[in-house]
This record gives sequence, structure tokens and C-alpha cells, in this order.
Amino acid sequence: MPELVLVTGGSGYIAGWAVVELLRRGYDVRTTVRSADREHTVTEAVSSEVDPAGRLGFAICDLTSDEGWDDALKGVDRVLHMASPLGLSSDGPDAMIAAARGGTLRVLRAATAAGVRRVVMTSAANAASPSSYATEGVTDETLWTDPEDPTLIPYRRSKTLAERAAWEFIESHDGPTELTTVLPGAVFGPVLTPDTTGSVGIVGRMVSGRMSGIPRIGLEIVDVRDLVDVHLRAMTSPAAAGQRLLATGEFLWMADMARTLREGLGEHGRRVPTRQVPDVVIRLLARFRDPSLREITPALGRRNRHSTEKARTLLDWQPRPARRTVLDCAESLIAHGAV
Repeated sequence: MPELVLVTGGSGYIAGWAVVELLRRGYDVRTTVRSADREHTVTEAVSSEVDPAGRLGFAICDLTSDEGWDDALKGVDRVLHMASPLGLSSDGPDAMIAAARGGTLRVLRAATAAGVRRVVMTSAANAASPSSYATEGVTDETLWTDPEDPTLIPYRRSKTLAERAAWEFIESHDGPTELTTVLPGAVFGPVLTPDTTGSVGIVGRMVSGRMSGIPRIGLEIVDVRDLVDVHLRAMTSPAAAGQRLLATGEFLWMADMARTLREGLGEHGRRVPTRQVPDVVIRLLARFRDPSLREITPALGRRNRHSTEKARTLLDWQPRPARRTVLDCAESLIAHGAV
């Protein structure tokens, strides 16, 4: 009998690709959605890549509620906990942190009660980074972001606190359930649907011309397909049990991304901006005109990077070049009419 894997947050960008790849590899899949009307959307997106053939089921669950999680975990062998509370950012930082931490604990409680073999949780490389970005260099999984740093944006704090809560929970649990966490960088790549694009909106804004200039920000780009691959390797490899695994990719400045798109997309790349916006302009805009920019100002000009040696050594993980990922992302957005 095929193993049953639960993927949390099936309508999300990364989770959607995880469902696709699990089905391709012969697993049965159950995925959580917050409401029944999302089931058709997820099925349609997944079906664009693979035939679910009766092997995809759904559970109605929310990270902020206890309801439904025990039923969702019944009969499950392994879990990919990928659901993210990003949509709660408008409710304030406390709501995001409570959803991330509380949701993680709800999943783990239900998983351990059901005797799940392993939970692989999606954290973030920003949970293993110098808190202020003031320190440059290469860091690894032994570093933890300081969640008490007052300069942290809510997303970073929520990811750090949720992952810490997961490790503390599993360390106090005596059952057979194992935990692995995967910490990705900036996730790009093809989309399954124009309605679920996650972080790839940055590429969409570049290609559409809606980004008038390029901030001096660098990203460690990981392809969504490679990120899913490392999750699945971590889900089954004995060596991955109890491990924290960075899954960042090649470092590119956004200016390099723009050049790649201009050169690689032909006519479709003509609106990609090339003008780099000075740091001082971004800081002034963040202070006086666009408060949303305040979250990126600490990263201006910084080149802190992460080592993926552990994932490469333990799991033989080989991510593809970042420029190929950026182009694949743009070409997919164009094909879906999303730009």
C-alpha cells in the first residue's frame, strides 16, 4: 500500500508543488485547506502537472483552530508542514506569530498522537541568520536568529519562534515521531496557477514593468521544484531525522536577476527595469511614503549567505542554477497570463 502523506496548506505555492511531486512518486496525499471551496482550486492546479487519479484527498483545517487536525492526521505516515500564516500580516505581528507557533504545535500534537513517522517542517533561512543583517559572511544551521531583536520584522520572528517551538515540543515527546526542518531562501520557479504565486510576484513585477527601479538587495534563490525535492529527501532519509537543513540557493543581486530577464526573455523582457535605486531613496520612501518598504531596508546592500553543505552531503541535494530558475519563473508567469 502506498504511504499517505499529509501536506498542510495545499493552496500555497510550495505546498502545491509538493502535492504534485508526491503524486508523481506514487504516494497518496491528503492536504489541508481552510475551506471546502478551495478543494477544486487545488485539484485543478495539481491536475495541470499530474493526474491525481483518486489519490488526493482533503481536510478542512486552520492554523488558528484546534478543530479538524486529529481527523486530518488519521492514517497518515508522514507530514510536510508547509502552511504559512502570511495572510495574517494585516492583523498585526502578534496574530502572525500566534498562528505560526500555534499552528505548528497543533500539527505536531495531532501528528504525534497519530504515530506519524516523520514531520518535515518548512521554516526559513531567515530563522538562521544574523538578526540585524549587520554581519556578513556565510552561516550554517547552528546559528539561530535572535527572536528578541527589536529590529526583526514579524515574518522573521514568527518563523523563528515557530521552529523553536517545534524543536522544544519534539524534544519533550517520547513517541516515535521524528522531526526535520527545512530552511529555504527566496523561492522562485514555475507556477501551477496564476492565482497562487507566492514569492514569485517579484519576478512578475519586474517583467510587467510595475517595478520602476531595482533596490540593492540580494537573494539566495532556490527553485520551488528543488525545494520540494529536498523536503521529500528529508522525509524519507534516515540521516535527516532530527536535522535542521538549510535549502538556500545561489546568491543573486536583484540587478543580476533583471539582467537575466532582459537578456533571456527577448521581447517579453523589454519592460524589465535596469535602473538601480540608491539605498538612501529606498530609506526615504520607507520613512515618508511607503511603510511597507521598511521591511526590506535592513537588507539593503547586505550579502549574508548560508551554507547548504549539510543538505548536499546528507541528502545528495543538487539545486539548479538561480538564473535558470528566474527565467523558468518568468516564462511560466507569461504562459499563465500573469504578467
